[in-house]
Amino acid sequence: MAAYLIANIELTDQAAYAEYNRQTPAVVTTYDGRFLARGGTAEMLEGEIRPHRMAILEFPDMARLKAFYRSPEYQALAAIRRRASRASFIAVEGV
Repeated sequence: MAAYLIANIELTDQAAYAEYNRQTPAVVTTYDGRFLARGGTAEMLEGEIRPHRMAILEFPDMARLKAFYRSPEYQALAAIRRRASRASFIAVEGV
């Protein structure tokens, strides 16, 4: 069953974030993931979450999503992201 990573990222350092943004797609692909949405316009329709830079990634299953997120390759990039932004990540299984 497919699994999705939903990220809401508030940039605090655009220049530093650019490096994370440049390198992440290759790591996503390594773990059989793909971007469904990445940085397009987001509009809150209901609720209290304030959308910033949104990304939705699809992986073949939750195990592969977690392998990506926990990988040394991604964690090195996540350190860059954490210096350049505040973010919330949610993993959800598909149907």
